[in-house]
Amino acid sequence: MSNYSTKIDEKWQKKWEETKLYKFDEKSLAKKLYVLEMFSYPSGAKLHAGHWFNYGPVDSWARFKKMQGYNIFQPMGFDAFGLPAENYAIKTGIHPKDSTLKNIDTMEKQLKAMGAMFDWDHEVITCMPDYYKWTQWLFLKLYEKGLAYRKKAPVNWCPSCNTVLANEQVVDGCCERCGTEVTKKDLTQWFFKITDYADELLEKLDTLDWPEKTKAMQRHWIGKSKGAEVTFKICDSDKTFDVFTTRVDTLCGVTYVVFAPESPLANELTKPEFKKAVEEYKNQSQKQSEIERQSLTREKTGVFTGSYAINPINGKKVPIWIADYVIYSYGTGAVMAVPSHDERDFAFATKYDLPIIRVVEGGEELPYTGYGKLVNSGEFNGLKGNEAKEAIVAKLSKENLGRWKVNYRLRDWLVSRQRYWGAPIPVVYCDKCGIVPVPEEQLPVELPYNVEFAPDGKSPLSKSEEFTNTTCPKCGGHAKREVDTLDTFVCSSWYYLRYADNKNSDKAFDKEIINKMLPVDKYVGGPEHACMHLLYARFMTKALRDMGYLNFDEPFLSLRHQGLILGPDGQKMSKSKGNTISPDDCIKEFGSDVFRMYLMFGFDYAEGGAWSDDGIKSIAKFVDRIDRIVSSYKEEINNSSNSRSDFGSDEKELNYTRNHSIKSITNDMDKFQFNTCIARMMEFSNALSKYLNTKNKNLSLLKDSMVDFIRLLAPFAPHFSEELWSNIGMGYSVFNQKWPEFDEAALVKDEVEIAIQVNGKIKARITIPSNLSDEEIKAASLNNETIKAAAEGKNIVKVIVIKGRLVNIVVK
Repeated sequence: MSNYSTKIDEKWQKKWEETKLYKFDEKSLAKKLYVLEMFSYPSGAKLHAGHWFNYGPVDSWARFKKMQGYNIFQPMGFDAFGLPAENYAIKTGIHPKDSTLKNIDTMEKQLKAMGAMFDWDHEVITCMPDYYKWTQWLFLKLYEKGLAYRKKAPVNWCPSCNTVLANEQVVDGCCERCGTEVTKKDLTQWFFKITDYADELLEKLDTLDWPEKTKAMQRHWIGKSKGAEVTFKICDSDKTFDVFTTRVDTLCGVTYVVFAPESPLANELTKPEFKKAVEEYKNQSQKQSEIERQSLTREKTGVFTGSYAINPINGKKVPIWIADYVIYSYGTGAVMAVPSHDERDFAFATKYDLPIIRVVEGGEELPYTGYGKLVNSGEFNGLKGNEAKEAIVAKLSKENLGRWKVNYRLRDWLVSRQRYWGAPIPVVYCDKCGIVPVPEEQLPVELPYNVEFAPDGKSPLSKSEEFTNTTCPKCGGHAKREVDTLDTFVCSSWYYLRYADNKNSDKAFDKEIINKMLPVDKYVGGPEHACMHLLYARFMTKALRDMGYLNFDEPFLSLRHQGLILGPDGQKMSKSKGNTISPDDCIKEFGSDVFRMYLMFGFDYAEGGAWSDDGIKSIAKFVDRIDRIVSSYKEEINNSSNSRSDFGSDEKELNYTRNHSIKSITNDMDKFQFNTCIARMMEFSNALSKYLNTKNKNLSLLKDSMVDFIRLLAPFAPHFSEELWSNIGMGYSVFNQKWPEFDEAALVKDEVEIAIQVNGKIKARITIPSNLSDEEIKAASLNNETIKAAAEGKNIVKVIVIKGRLVNIVVK
């Protein structure tokens, strides 16, 4: 067994802390590299394998960059507000603040046991008043800028969590946190106007080094559509309504229009004899989530209002229906139905026996959704595509009944939460003055400790008289505080800014410091945040830029996602399944570096995979083997009296492997291909072991190779490498050493192995001098005994030589 153990972990962690080895040099920003992992939530569970898979390999990448000469800023903190702590309090009676701070203490110890380069002097904890004071300040600044507003709207409601959810927090019609089916509720809530930045959020994606899948998800969520807005008049009324369409060329094919059940206008235009049916239908639709309502496979349902609209292009009366497949918050809350050229409309019209009129040529069966010449379209017959659209919009615009329009799927960010454990929204309500923001000098609005958590659908803070009753900052009269708290995503939408200036008590951050330190150079975390945290952080950065608080456009220049570590059974880890892996147990048995290297070698970083006990044991054996190699090396260096300085074939082979390893690992580290890096280290260790078994070694080459080996190993096994570095007599610390560079000349082999194929199948491999001509290679191949036997009795038709790789002999 090797000498590596947790005692070595503790020894070097203590030394690193005492010497401030990893402290960021704030005065040297020329080669600053801001490396950031998404901070963790301190839930009731400890750090799990997923946290380690995020943090460990990224720390190794940062160490690699440190050895390349970069000044690394790698902070850590805790996303400490949120519903789980509140639910835990309801279940156990333990206050969220108490359980959260206790969990943070535990997780800090676990993170330090990882041996990462985290700069704890820059820690942030979002539930502490010195942090959420500035979260509240951000709210006030957005409010001043007109980017925060309050309105009554139908919102997603989780009946289990008793709180509102943003659209992004509803997954397949269910609460992303607890899995309960989401319903609809009309509530007055606070929103951030993220839609003001829809265009820039879309356009700037092209400038980012992000996974294409993540950028595609944001593009889809923003959902920019270019089309036309068409105005319909309502029969026997002076009212009108607008619809948005990308297929204005099919306007003559409209045979009915549809309103969302939530639309206020739908109530107004429903005839008395249809009121009962409409009300029943509206009540039914409220039980369905937006995701369900828009499902293409779900049967379409609706109800007639008794009213009619006038098609503005041909003056025809069309019936007005209500259907839950139309969403009030999307577009105008009303759509024109063209059943001949839209699958959804076709299914609805077929079910309710509504007219279907073809207006576009093409395809034998309806609905036909492509483009073609217009038919049954009066003066527009024969036109097609953009030509038809231009002509129809031109006519509508003359009568003020149509115009070109850009529409977005993106909705404003709903930030109100009916929860206790969150940052209080810094607003009061005064009968005389209305909505009054809390003055900056009165921040933070502190979260009271003694609050009743029992879920009843109301904000817990509303039950605290001491909190709710206050004085109006404007008139001095009696006022009530806002009792909702901010969505925890508001806290995480700016934490990367606070890290750089976390002890500033006068400002959220100093503009001069932030503009030097940011954007974040490398950001790593789960792909599940593509349309929530990552979108919100981009919005917040742009809003702060426009308010003059920073001068860059994007928060995260380069982004990587880690995969998911599954249980040994291939299922997602959970306590209920009994398949969780405790990092603490693994570290206790194998040490921190073995655990880290297993995660890096056993899984593709972007994919993850299922845990294997055999896999971590194999890495432990690899570490033992390295220890034996270094012991043999020390013995050889100290005791050998026979050495030589020339380079024979053994030396050339070791030197080739050494330089090939340096080149490959350097390239693969920047690609986050950690598993192949460890594989190259294994090859290098094999070459060292083989060379140590030769006689009359070149001790100079052996020493250089061992030094390079430990320097290459250092990012992957930091504690173990420090110990090895010290053991071979080198000065502290290996992380103050320069990352090794490869010699291109050493990668040109004097000899090369080539494959010889007969009719495309490999029959033999031979080693030949690398400088042979094609004719010489051909002759060497044909003279091989195995090839002679394979070609015996056959005609050689052709010999194809691919230099340095293979020879293919074609025979008949």
